[in-house]
Amino acid sequence: MTDLTHETEARPLNLLAITGLTLPELPEADQRRIVEAAGPGATLQVVGRVRDAVPIAGDVDVIFGVCPEPLFRAAPRLRWVHAIASGVDGFLYPAFRDSDVILTGEKGLVGGHLADHGFGLLLGLTRRIAAALRYGAEGWSHREELRRQEVELEGLTMGIVGFGGTGRAMAKRAVAFGMRCVAMDELAVSGSPEVATVGGPDTLNDVLAASDVVAICCPLTDATRHLFNDSAFGRMKRGAIVVNVTRGEIVDGDALVRALTSGQLGGAALDVAPEEPLPPEHPLWSLENVVMTPHTAGASQHRAPRNVARFCTNLHRFREGAELEGVVDKKLGY
Repeated sequence: MTDLTHETEARPLNLLAITGLTLPELPEADQRRIVEAAGPGATLQVVGRVRDAVPIAGDVDVIFGVCPEPLFRAAPRLRWVHAIASGVDGFLYPAFRDSDVILTGEKGLVGGHLADHGFGLLLGLTRRIAAALRYGAEGWSHREELRRQEVELEGLTMGIVGFGGTGRAMAKRAVAFGMRCVAMDELAVSGSPEVATVGGPDTLNDVLAASDVVAICCPLTDATRHLFNDSAFGRMKRGAIVVNVTRGEIVDGDALVRALTSGQLGGAALDVAPEEPLPPEHPLWSLENVVMTPHTAGASQHRAPRNVARFCTNLHRFREGAELEGVVDKKLGY
């Protein structure tokens, strides 16, 4: 544990940072930036585990990291949490959700690398790259077969379900590959150069029916859990492909297997699974029309610096009583 204290004494903020998977370390230079942004007299304590945070949380005003319920209960002065996870469903237990504590995070900052990964998986499937890697040296014996199976993205339609940061980044990449994009979102959101008009919830079926590739880009909420079920897959074009780099529980795993084995879906490009880690005996591992990575799409050399910069910006705004960036609506879940 490290402890940094700003030397002045006026109205100090007590900060607690908890490192983790997306913020593996908080270098001294970043700690000093945070303390400076927090204002005169501010203190910052940095720990690597929640269990080390609980005993020192009594006087904490702001947490940068995670906040499971035991920590929340131990921090009666807590006013604001800035998350280091893009998915915030783990924060929304009733005590925190119904409190006055503000929740902010990486909203809008992680779309680029998630979309990069999504397209990597999609190309691994459509260009049969994953299959060639599995064959290894035997690939030359399957050369004609692989060529017959390869698909070009030019001219295909990508349907984007959830048009936030990840959805917008997917649309940029899709158009660069010559694809047409259609999109829908739970909220009334603006379009983009790639998608002039974004439909509302009532357009989901139209988006599914129109798409050769469906990119799942929405958060996990009560409304989106198992949104992709037998009924949804049945509304898609036969042979369409699903890409999911957000949350595995948005997809009904049994329905996904049924759609893939029946040929209703042509393939699935997945960084997230219906349960994680996915058991070795799960049928998704044995399907040749599935390409998977172990929930690694969230990694980027830019991720931690971007979030530290936003946290520092928000510290200035917090002190001034201004609106914070990346605010999460705790009732909606995003």
